[in-house]
Amino acid sequence: MTIDYSIYADDNLPLKAPDFSKIDEGNYIAHVKEAISLARARFETVKNSNETPTFANTITALENCDTELEQVLGVFYTLLSAESTDAMQAMAPEIGPMTSELSNDVGLDPKIFARVDDLWQRRDELGLTNDEMMVLEKTWIGFVRNGAKLNDADKEKLREIDAELPKLSPKLSDNARQSANAFEMVITDESDLDGLPDTAITAAKETAEARGHDNAWCFTLEFPSYIPFMTYADNRDLREKLWRGFSARAYQDDFDNQDNIQKIVALRIQRAQLLGYDTHADYVLERRMAENFENVDAFLTKLEASARPAAEADLKMVQDFAAKHGFEGELKPWDIGYWSEKLKQAEYDFDEEQLRPYFSVEAVLKGAFDHAEKLFGVTCTPVTGVPVYHEDVTTYEVKDSDGKVRGLMYADFHPRPGKRQGAWQASIRDRDTDTNGVIELPLVNIVMNFTKPTKDKPSLLTFDEVETLFHEFGHALHSLLTDINHGAISGTSVYWDFVELPSQMMENWLTEPETLNIFARHYETGEAIPTDLIEKLKAARNFMKGWFLLRQISLCRLDLAWHTLNSANGIDDVLSFEREAIEDYVLLPYEGGCTSTSFGHIFAGAYSAGYYSYLWAQVLDADAFEAFMESGLYDVATGMRFRSEILAKGGSRPPLELYRNFRGRDADPDALLRREGLLDDKPQKAA
Repeated sequence: MTIDYSIYADDNLPLKAPDFSKIDEGNYIAHVKEAISLARARFETVKNSNETPTFANTITALENCDTELEQVLGVFYTLLSAESTDAMQAMAPEIGPMTSELSNDVGLDPKIFARVDDLWQRRDELGLTNDEMMVLEKTWIGFVRNGAKLNDADKEKLREIDAELPKLSPKLSDNARQSANAFEMVITDESDLDGLPDTAITAAKETAEARGHDNAWCFTLEFPSYIPFMTYADNRDLREKLWRGFSARAYQDDFDNQDNIQKIVALRIQRAQLLGYDTHADYVLERRMAENFENVDAFLTKLEASARPAAEADLKMVQDFAAKHGFEGELKPWDIGYWSEKLKQAEYDFDEEQLRPYFSVEAVLKGAFDHAEKLFGVTCTPVTGVPVYHEDVTTYEVKDSDGKVRGLMYADFHPRPGKRQGAWQASIRDRDTDTNGVIELPLVNIVMNFTKPTKDKPSLLTFDEVETLFHEFGHALHSLLTDINHGAISGTSVYWDFVELPSQMMENWLTEPETLNIFARHYETGEAIPTDLIEKLKAARNFMKGWFLLRQISLCRLDLAWHTLNSANGIDDVLSFEREAIEDYVLLPYEGGCTSTSFGHIFAGAYSAGYYSYLWAQVLDADAFEAFMESGLYDVATGMRFRSEILAKGGSRPPLELYRNFRGRDADPDALLRREGLLDDKPQKAA
């Protein structure tokens, strides 16, 4: 039976978008299998060609062999995170090994590698463009780093590992999701809500109703529910209960991930050593800006030198404040958010809940669009007639000021049972060139878990959520504004410790009056955000920054501890290993739970041995923003230079070269510490 793959790329829809209304999840396995068969036949044609290898008949041909498979997987993995079902979660461990087997069959094939290697050895004679040379380099290195030079016995071992790993990561992610979903804290005594803002109370009431609890309020481990309770609820016992639920996700429950972690770590070590590396971190960091563990270690050590004393001072400040206001004993983890918020309110006369009325999700999204138009000359307009995968999703067409279309963006903002926690940007399709030489424009998805609108109010965001929206939109712009027509190096196909620069930099404008006045309007009155509130926000910007920075360093150290192992022997207890790894980076006694079991970034995502990338890129984004501070927040020349040298170039140049082309120099390593208020010298702002 011939399968019609047009539902995944419909010629009758704008930009050949997928027709989600016609996609039946029951067909994914069959569609993947058939797409793999089509790809295999094309790979065989490339492999058995008698023509002298050229970029077109080898590299381009290889890129275009699996078009249908990429279309199906782009949709499947987008929905696996954003609109999943139990059936899809069951399919993931089956689909992963099938696609991994195909990748290995191609990557380990000596005839295919011989053609790629022939081109690589003759690369200086081929007259390739810069982009083609980068694609060739990435392809050749990809073959070598994934076993093309191994002997047959080691290739077989690699196949076995690569068949097993794709089963484990989706299972770990699903366990964390199900464990979180299984927890709820139902409150029936209204006095237990004391201290909570009305938005949190109303949302909890509607959650309880949706879950079948009458005359009650229900709190969950989803961030829009968890964070307000931990920040404002006066009931300390209930804060502890919620904290313990959050900290024990997928740990010693029906969805325990400890065995999955041990298996993943062991297989990653085996894989790295098969390929000639001592550790998984050695393997990963070879293709990062940081280059090796020693550089990452030195980077984190430098940050820690400033973060630790600041974090210790932060903790003492909160402890003293709590004691002054009647708290007895030592602070526990479930006390920090509560008492630090009280301190911030007292210190700065500032409660972040005061900001919510000015941050309706619709206004913030429009503000992000207006911000991008001022900086980069692009417009984002809602479009109809494009099928979506859930009624909460809205689609936007992104264009240059001259009307040139850049791609489509799907925006998905609210939590639901089939959606994992957190926020992310995903690509349904990257910018690429199809088999007919036609440029295919990107389709990107930005996904959040913001508080839902209630019966009486729109979705009103915290300041952290505003930053999250701008952050993920920054990733989307990186994908949408690329000018590179090779999928292997377009958009966000860059080194992992560079990919967070465009996203994190977008957050820097959000304490600037010039930016907030673009969009921050009271949802009822339309009144602009008051100047004194902006001043309080700016004054409180670096509150507890030492504490939060040390927390991030601890997560980076935990990631590296797992992935700098050269043997999994003796790692019998996940929690004991975790506690030893981070004991020098935490300031409170251990109270329970386990971070590793729900640390999807490193065990189910792409950040293994790379969680440091967030902090590495923060140095870049802090330094990059200083360029705007120097020239003007919306200086057109600076904005368009960032677009042309960073956003447009994708992975077509080494990231250090791209950054130098934008900034005129390397990033100042102290820029992050200056921004966080941990160094005295400040950048000079343009008059």
